[in-house]
Amino acid sequence: MNTYEWLQTILFFVVLLALVKPLGSFMAKVFQGDRTFLSPVLVPCEKLIYRISGVKPDDEMGWQRYAGSMLLFNLMLFVGLFVMLMTQHLLPLNPQKVPAFTWQLALNTAVSFTTNTNWQAYVGEQAVSYFTQMVGLAVHNFVSAATGIAIVIAVIRGFVRRKTSLLGNFWVDMTRCTLYILLPISIIFSLVLVSQGVIQNFSAYKTVPLIQSTNYDKPKLDDKGAALKDAKGTPVTENVIVKEVQIPMGPVASQEAIKELGTNGGGFFNANSAHPFENPTPLSNFIEILLILLIPGALTYTFGVMVGNTRQGWMLLGVMLFILIGAFGVMQWAEVSGNPLVAKLGIQSINMEGKEVRNGLAGSNLFAVATTGTSCGAVNTMHDSLTPIGGMIPLSLILLGEIIFGGVGSGLYTMLAFAIIAVFVSGLMIGRTPEYLGKKIEVREMWMSILAILTAGVTVLILSGIAMITPQAVASMANPGAHGLSEVLYAVASMANNNGSAFAGLNANVNFYNLFGSLAMTVGRYVPAIAVLAMAGSLAEKKYVPPSLGTLPTDKAPFAIWLTLVILIVGALTFFPALALGPIVEHLTMLGGN
Repeated sequence: MNTYEWLQTILFFVVLLALVKPLGSFMAKVFQGDRTFLSPVLVPCEKLIYRISGVKPDDEMGWQRYAGSMLLFNLMLFVGLFVMLMTQHLLPLNPQKVPAFTWQLALNTAVSFTTNTNWQAYVGEQAVSYFTQMVGLAVHNFVSAATGIAIVIAVIRGFVRRKTSLLGNFWVDMTRCTLYILLPISIIFSLVLVSQGVIQNFSAYKTVPLIQSTNYDKPKLDDKGAALKDAKGTPVTENVIVKEVQIPMGPVASQEAIKELGTNGGGFFNANSAHPFENPTPLSNFIEILLILLIPGALTYTFGVMVGNTRQGWMLLGVMLFILIGAFGVMQWAEVSGNPLVAKLGIQSINMEGKEVRNGLAGSNLFAVATTGTSCGAVNTMHDSLTPIGGMIPLSLILLGEIIFGGVGSGLYTMLAFAIIAVFVSGLMIGRTPEYLGKKIEVREMWMSILAILTAGVTVLILSGIAMITPQAVASMANPGAHGLSEVLYAVASMANNNGSAFAGLNANVNFYNLFGSLAMTVGRYVPAIAVLAMAGSLAEKKYVPPSLGTLPTDKAPFAIWLTLVILIVGALTFFPALALGPIVEHLTMLGGN
């Protein structure tokens, strides 16, 4: 890296770490019901919401009722968005007259945004109206993020509380998260992004003349949309001269901020955060990466505050940072090394294909590891253009379960499931009943942790295998061989782990991926969520066990190292064969000169 990239990267992590404690402390106060600097303005709004909706703030729930409320709320959101997508041609704020979605695509998209996946099998500027973007997708960006945060707060209460079955009130947690955290930060950063050139308007698309006309050969199609061919089987084309271009408009900034802050992903435009109207400057790129990691990082400190030991939170944050920085380093090395076959042609070997020059190599790679280490899915780089090892890094971060830093809420509760497994295994080693944060870890907690961790992984492997033997899925692959397998593996992993980013090179808008992808997103989101809530309910009912000489300290460096090893070992055992057949084979093929 050059000096600018070093300074940019170091400054980024300094700013991120500086914000973890104040935001983490603020979120702890919000969910503990303490007074904050926003209370004079927002407490009356909060009470009004409860009065209108009939919520009783003091009515706490057991884990079954908490999970049931979450599922019911998400079901209602899904139905509302599905109907909106099917009828958007009849709704207002549709200056481009975009048609309704097919039911398969509407199903996939509604599931996607409800589950915080934000997988898009459509071109945003061509398929979605302004009304659907704002009232449908942007609203889901808030509430799906708040759902994940509410779940992890309930899990934290499971560690904190003793001999009770109550974990809080889902509706109160959702309201406070949206009102005190997501809305204020989104409003501030929407204005900051507007200052950088991110657009925010309701204008119809603009048609503008090109300074210099261009031309290209366009294939001729028959009445059924099939390519015409001459007597020799050669495609028939016609030369098209382009003198003007259409520039899409829309309310982008308001969606861009919450898309990153809530680790939602999904782009207003098909080019996502590589589009200059979504991410126009190096500063906006810096801010968007910061927003992606901000809440997942700060929640570790919230966890430490709520369990009464902030070192526990710093330990978890340290593990996340260690793996994230390591992944960034490997990816930076791979992209700087580039393709040796290209270097032999006398061309600079640094791989800038698929990257925006304004973001630079380090800014592109840091965005890639941030968006795949979380469940964000926003991209500022074409991942399909990465080198084999460079592409393996974001794929591996998704396959690990997106705990580095993970989605808002979902990353932390999955990391806690890993911590419980690490404690349990270490307890077996020393022949002592494992304890974590004063609670004995027994069979029920272990089963729920395993279910939370392995659900998405098993789903990925099964659906990837089915895709490889399904003609429609195979026909959707633009590239054969190892690279094609990487595309399919990435797509399925992105859906099952609720990421939403795409490797590209794969036509996902077919019935196989729309329907099986909907299943993968649903299973990947709700099975782990219910499992960790059941685990939290079990922990809350246990009594507190004071630490003794035989208790494993879980807030120190040795446990952080052990937890890191457990995460990497579980990931390697689950996915190394698939990675070996995809990016690793492709890398070896590249080194072999093919």
